[in-house]
Amino acid sequence: MKRYLEEKIKKDLGKKIILISGPRQSGKTTLSKMINADFDYLDFDYAEHRLIINEKGWDRKKSLLIFDEIHKKENWKSFLKGIYDVEGLKPPIIVTGSARLDTIRKTGDSLAGRYFHFRLHPFDIKELKDFESPEIILEKLKRFGGFPEPFLESSDSFYKRWRRSHIDIILRQDLIDLEPVRSIKQIETLIELLKKRVGSPISYSSLAEDIECSPKSIKSWLQILENLYIVFPVRPYHKNIGRAILKEPKYYFYDTGLIENSNGAQIENIVACALLKELHFLEDVYGLETSINYIRNKQGKEIDFFIKVEDRQFLIEVKSTDDSLSSNFKVFEKYLPEARKTQLVDEIRKEKTYPDKTEIRKLSSWLARLNFHPSNKE
Repeated sequence: MKRYLEEKIKKDLGKKIILISGPRQSGKTTLSKMINADFDYLDFDYAEHRLIINEKGWDRKKSLLIFDEIHKKENWKSFLKGIYDVEGLKPPIIVTGSARLDTIRKTGDSLAGRYFHFRLHPFDIKELKDFESPEIILEKLKRFGGFPEPFLESSDSFYKRWRRSHIDIILRQDLIDLEPVRSIKQIETLIELLKKRVGSPISYSSLAEDIECSPKSIKSWLQILENLYIVFPVRPYHKNIGRAILKEPKYYFYDTGLIENSNGAQIENIVACALLKELHFLEDVYGLETSINYIRNKQGKEIDFFIKVEDRQFLIEVKSTDDSLSSNFKVFEKYLPEARKTQLVDEIRKEKTYPDKTEIRKLSSWLARLNFHPSNKE
């Protein structure tokens, strides 16, 4: 199965170093090896491979060089810069990692101008729409999440065992390798609390009270979980919104199967993942400016997602079964008159379009067609 980034990466291969980041087991290594079958693959987690990397003894007659988890090497960016500046891209280089590669954009460093960065996400409805119906894919995302291995296996028992080992590896291997954190048990508790609060603004002080730690620790641990691609934040939008709440973010999980016992929270998480994946694609492939936020005022009126792509704006509300139009669109349309308004409903009786172009759409079908590129006028 081709991944959605494969052709885009092939197009850029050899022009710059290709960085592929994303959640552990989202398919980064598999994708890299699909780019060109004639590759030399070196994983920094393996002692034998570390020796080859440190002595720069890889096979230069191969058509592709893949470095995996090399961000764990001290001064890894300077190491790659040296290769690029001295040898060029002979062979072309792909670098993959499940953590910290994403922070490269946030700090000035020596790799500037020498790389293209792609963020690989788990499966979603849009990526798989040619293989199964959107409705079937949505139900699988609820039960098994979108990570390739458990999704393709489609077994409840397999997914539960995979999920346990997945989190365990991240916390006890990646976390210990990357962060000076001793409070693994407290971070595990934080994850459990976040699972119950998907779709709700979180309070650092409330979480700190529940876990018996400081709000500063909560903020630090949330940043770690974000760096390790376990969760991602959606922060409130406040520009030109009267009396808006300015601080409390929402957090969503990359593994959509983690959310149980709440269909509303689960489908909101699935939509959040699909939206973020689309925006990262537009940023990484086309260089577009994008953002994802939610809107909420002090009266508790809220729109789940506010999307910006360049100068285009989208207000998106997610519902499980209620296909009557949310009154909250009216609350915020005076602040965002140009925003396109869409209500997504999981179990819907009839799709609708109103005179002001506000739409009520079937959630699974809309996600299958998701396309925020400015060239798409639908």
